[in-house]
Amino acid sequence: MESLENHLLIAMPTLKDSYFDKTVTYICEHNEEGAMGLIINVPVNVTINELLAQLEDDIPSRSHLTQRVLTGGPVSTDRGFVLHSPQAGWSSSLALSDDVMITTSKDILIALGSDQEPEKYMVTLGYAGWGPGQLEEEIQANSWLTTPSDNDILFNTPIEKRWQKAAEKIGINIAHLSSEVGHA
Repeated sequence: MESLENHLLIAMPTLKDSYFDKTVTYICEHNEEGAMGLIINVPVNVTINELLAQLEDDIPSRSHLTQRVLTGGPVSTDRGFVLHSPQAGWSSSLALSDDVMITTSKDILIALGSDQEPEKYMVTLGYAGWGPGQLEEEIQANSWLTTPSDNDILFNTPIEKRWQKAAEKIGINIAHLSSEVGHA
């Protein structure tokens, strides 16, 4: 199977794992060792401003940062990730595509809400991971649809509409898919 890096995984209604129900996952890495991605449409009950206040006392309050932090996945939920538009100056940011970078560095978090912040970004806690061949097996079992990533879905589409928009990108009205599996 070709690498699904910089693709979106769209959970099928038949996917019975409650953690991934109706999720869209951005795939950051996919190779023979497995895959790693960030769920981009499940918010936690914390804003970026509230998260920053928990990190350090000396970070000034940025009450205008009302964007919700997202659940990136069930692995290492105490670890933060920032997906952001390309911007020079972040030594620990890794380019995932021409349009998307990822970092786990705290310096970018401190820059959010200031004139140094990236133009577009999202903050997640945790990540989703698959062992060698596991994601491929789940795709063959029809648990996921895949499509190349779309920056409009990543950064401009409201969180609650990302699952539907990602499916629409490949011509599927997700509301018409059944969660029941039948065999002829």
